[in-house]
Amino acid sequence: MWNWSGASHLTWLNGLAMLIGTVIVLLLALGVVTYTIYAQRKILGWMQGRIGPNRLGPFGLMQTIADILKLLIKEDIIPEKADRSLFLLAPILAFVPSFMVLSVIPFSRTHVFTANISIGLLFYIALSAITIHGVMLGGWASNNKYALIGGMRSAAQMLSYEVPLGMSVLGVALMAGSLNLNTIVMSQHTGWWNIVPQFLGFCIFLVASTAELNRTPFDLPEAESELIAGYHIEYSGFRMAFFMLTEYVYLFAMAALCATLFLGGWSGPFLPGWLWFAIKVFAFIFFQFWIQNTMPRIRADHLMSFSWKVLLPLSLFNIVLTAVFKTIV
Repeated sequence: MWNWSGASHLTWLNGLAMLIGTVIVLLLALGVVTYTIYAQRKILGWMQGRIGPNRLGPFGLMQTIADILKLLIKEDIIPEKADRSLFLLAPILAFVPSFMVLSVIPFSRTHVFTANISIGLLFYIALSAITIHGVMLGGWASNNKYALIGGMRSAAQMLSYEVPLGMSVLGVALMAGSLNLNTIVMSQHTGWWNIVPQFLGFCIFLVASTAELNRTPFDLPEAESELIAGYHIEYSGFRMAFFMLTEYVYLFAMAALCATLFLGGWSGPFLPGWLWFAIKVFAFIFFQFWIQNTMPRIRADHLMSFSWKVLLPLSLFNIVLTAVFKTIV
């Protein structure tokens, strides 16, 4: 028989609320990804003097949905000499952390549908580092030399830029005195947004996050002119869709983290908090598209040297500078 005591009933309701919140955040992420791809194609089209998608639906708004459905129903091919179990596991291992990091992002003042945990920033950084395992497994298990090179490039790039990325946000944590993302947003209400006192950290974060996302000019793992498609060259159908979904969910998640840490999160005058948050997130995403259309891909050796010889010393300097400032003030 069911035990409907007060404690068990409350636990059941909490579990149901968590499930509903998870579904809502997943639907939000899928909707944002769908129209982020549409916005990318439109913005790049305008910048290049083209029209962009304009056939399916008003203003082409249904084109991305049609492309996704077409990709999902394509034949799922597994190479004969691939490591089957790891080949199947890799897309899931890459996607799951990209979605889980959204669980600690404060989209609004009330933290609706997400978890308000004391180590939210650490949770985000730790989970985001897991995706590299999925990328490496996908490259290795495909038994393709181009995929392997793409996977190794991605591993080297993400591990190298993970260090300055993590250190760039330590200055923000020192300013707020907490790793709780909601507390970091609240700490920016009484003064400047962190982009002002942490401008050096913001610049480091911007560069390192672009490299973490494997976006131009740091798109070495997927360099079409060298590796055709990189680590997911042997994937097709819905498994390839998982890798593409991972890329754009992380773009949304990184934009949300940037807005939270440096741009005041949901805070702002006159407009609702969720709208301010959306504006800041789109500003970060637009910057990524702008860079993609204006900068060429850099060399792999320059990519690695820039991380260890430039970004790492600057991130260390920013931490020391922040600590000295907090001690004096």
